[in-house]
Amino acid sequence: MKVAFFDTKPYDVPGFDHYAAAADLEIKYFETRLNADTVSLASGFDAVCVFVNDTVDSAVVEKLYEMGVKVIALRCAGFNNVDIRAASGKLPVYRVPAYSPYAVAEHAMALLLTINRRTHKAYIRTRDFNFSLQGLAGFDLYGKTVGIIGTGKIGRVFADICKGFGMHILAYDKFPTEDSGLHYVALPELFAQSDIISLHCPLTEETHHLINADSIAQMKKGVTIINTSRGSLIDTEDLINGIKEKKVGAACLDVYEEEGDLFYEDFSGHIVQDDKLVRLISMPNVIVTSHQAFLTEEALDNIAATTVNNLVRYFQGDPDTSTEVCYKP
Repeated sequence: MKVAFFDTKPYDVPGFDHYAAAADLEIKYFETRLNADTVSLASGFDAVCVFVNDTVDSAVVEKLYEMGVKVIALRCAGFNNVDIRAASGKLPVYRVPAYSPYAVAEHAMALLLTINRRTHKAYIRTRDFNFSLQGLAGFDLYGKTVGIIGTGKIGRVFADICKGFGMHILAYDKFPTEDSGLHYVALPELFAQSDIISLHCPLTEETHHLINADSIAQMKKGVTIINTSRGSLIDTEDLINGIKEKKVGAACLDVYEEEGDLFYEDFSGHIVQDDKLVRLISMPNVIVTSHQAFLTEEALDNIAATTVNNLVRYFQGDPDTSTEVCYKP
């Protein structure tokens, strides 16, 4: 069972090598991302393993099928970068739906605490022996209202963390979780009443640019927006305008809608051509991290274990219908 592993990073290899050895999987690691230009690298392999910025569109799916690849394994929860319709009847697609909801939810809170209390700025100041407190004032999280959009496992863990801070919680989900104890409201009410809004929903046609000029206009002046889900949930230009107009008080972004050609790479010695991202990073009330919310030792181990198990189950003829299956023929 040979697996072509795309968009490899050093932290991927130890966990996957460990579980692959026990499962008799042979993994070939490629640093390049999977797309129409690199799909030929998968020739001779039984499976491909891809991540969030690999492009598995209809052309790639068709080529994989023609080359005899039998299965696509995502080592992430979201599958918006895979053309599921194109895979229909050709290639089953697996994912990792719950590698660690704690990792992502804790990172969302870390971003909120950092932007609110300016700990990133304080750190830089004190490194230069500047102990001034000017411009470092934040606000108490206690008693504030946080609106959580998407109440799957990550959203519910984030809600539990917020409860620990004594925050009031409003929730929205197209499919509310029964017996969650959350107070569900319509989106307009959530926008209007929330001091902080955190996104934990998948990217679909319905949620694309969920945060836009119209929704921002409904929000409280000075609202803080957190996104650790998918970049295209937010219309970046509208967010920038909201910040410039001081409607949005702060933004915490672990994802960005045009991150595909930038995130996970080092561009520190280059001129970044993405003007929107450059403007965001230059703003003092914006924090951007490079899609790292998942990056804990526990999450990496769960991702490797689940992905390898998905492949083993498939090759043993037992793909079943669990939540790991995005699509099976």
